[in-house]
Amino acid sequence: MAHRKAGGTAKNLRDSNPKYLGTKLADGQKAQAGSVIIRQRGTVIMAGTNVSTGKDHTLFALKPGTVKFGTKRKTNFNGKTVVKKTVNVI
Repeated sequence: MAHRKAGGTAKNLRDSNPKYLGTKLADGQKAQAGSVIIRQRGTVIMAGTNVSTGKDHTLFALKPGTVKFGTKRKTNFNGKTVVKKTVNVI
Protein backbone atom coordinates (compact mmCIF):
# COMPACT_ATOMS: atom_id res chain seq x y z
CA MET A 1 0.00 0.00 0.00
CA ALA A 2 1.09 3.50 -0.69
CA HIS A 3 1.77 5.63 2.33
CA ARG A 4 0.91 8.90 0.48
CA LYS A 5 -2.31 9.92 -1.22
CA ALA A 6 -1.88 10.42 -4.95
CA GLY A 7 -1.39 14.10 -5.80
CA GLY A 8 -3.54 15.72 -8.43
CA THR A 9 -2.45 18.03 -11.23
CA ALA A 10 -3.00 21.77 -11.44
CA LYS A 11 -3.23 23.67 -14.71
CA ASN A 12 -2.91 27.24 -13.41
CA LEU A 13 0.52 27.21 -11.77
CA ARG A 14 2.50 28.53 -14.76
CA ASP A 15 3.34 32.18 -15.42
CA SER A 16 5.23 33.99 -18.19
CA ASN A 17 8.25 36.19 -17.66
CA PRO A 18 7.64 39.96 -17.33
CA LYS A 19 8.07 41.97 -20.55
CA TYR A 20 8.71 45.39 -18.93
CA LEU A 21 6.47 47.33 -21.32
CA GLY A 22 5.45 50.95 -20.89
CA THR A 23 6.81 54.49 -20.93
CA LYS A 24 10.52 54.74 -20.12
CA LEU A 25 10.96 58.52 -20.53
CA ALA A 26 8.24 60.96 -19.43
CA ASP A 27 7.24 64.30 -20.95
CA GLY A 28 9.99 66.89 -20.48
CA GLN A 29 12.80 64.43 -19.78
CA LYS A 30 16.07 64.50 -21.73
CA ALA A 31 16.62 61.79 -24.33
CA GLN A 32 19.93 60.70 -25.81
CA ALA A 33 20.20 59.41 -29.37
CA GLY A 34 19.09 55.77 -29.37
CA SER A 35 17.45 55.86 -25.93
CA VAL A 36 14.19 53.93 -25.59
CA ILE A 37 11.16 56.14 -24.94
CA ILE A 38 8.29 53.60 -25.03
CA ARG A 39 8.09 49.81 -25.20
CA GLN A 40 4.72 48.68 -26.54
CA ARG A 41 2.86 45.89 -28.29
CA GLY A 42 1.46 47.34 -31.51
CA THR A 43 1.53 51.03 -32.41
CA VAL A 44 -0.54 52.35 -29.50
CA ILE A 45 1.56 55.54 -29.57
CA MET A 46 2.91 56.80 -32.90
CA ALA A 47 6.42 58.07 -33.62
CA GLY A 48 6.75 61.80 -34.30
CA THR A 49 9.73 64.00 -35.18
CA ASN A 50 13.18 62.61 -34.35
CA VAL A 51 11.57 59.35 -33.13
CA SER A 52 11.67 56.01 -34.93
CA THR A 53 9.95 52.64 -34.48
CA GLY A 54 11.80 49.37 -33.87
CA LYS A 55 10.75 45.98 -35.18
CA ASP A 56 8.87 45.22 -31.93
CA HIS A 57 7.10 48.66 -32.06
CA THR A 58 9.55 50.18 -29.56
CA LEU A 59 9.85 53.96 -29.92
CA PHE A 60 13.39 55.36 -29.61
CA ALA A 61 15.05 58.74 -30.09
CA LEU A 62 17.03 59.49 -33.25
CA LYS A 63 18.60 62.72 -31.93
CA PRO A 64 19.27 64.05 -28.44
CA GLY A 65 16.64 66.42 -27.07
CA THR A 66 13.56 66.73 -24.86
CA VAL A 67 10.64 64.28 -25.00
CA LYS A 68 7.26 65.84 -25.83
CA PHE A 69 3.94 63.99 -26.07
CA GLY A 70 1.05 65.18 -28.21
CA THR A 71 -1.91 64.04 -30.29
CA LYS A 72 -2.59 63.67 -34.00
CA ARG A 73 -5.75 63.04 -35.99
CA LYS A 74 -5.38 59.95 -38.19
CA THR A 75 -7.77 58.43 -40.71
CA ASN A 76 -8.11 54.64 -40.57
CA PHE A 77 -8.53 52.41 -43.62
CA ASN A 78 -12.29 52.30 -43.08
CA GLY A 79 -12.51 56.12 -43.20
CA LYS A 80 -12.97 56.60 -39.46
CA THR A 81 -10.93 59.44 -37.94
CA VAL A 82 -9.26 58.68 -34.60
CA VAL A 83 -7.02 60.71 -32.31
CA LYS A 84 -3.69 58.96 -31.72
CA LYS A 85 -0.98 59.84 -29.20
CA THR A 86 2.40 60.80 -30.64
CA VAL A 87 5.85 61.29 -29.10
CA ASN A 88 8.43 63.77 -30.39
CA VAL A 89 12.02 64.63 -29.45
CA ILE A 90 12.61 68.38 -29.70
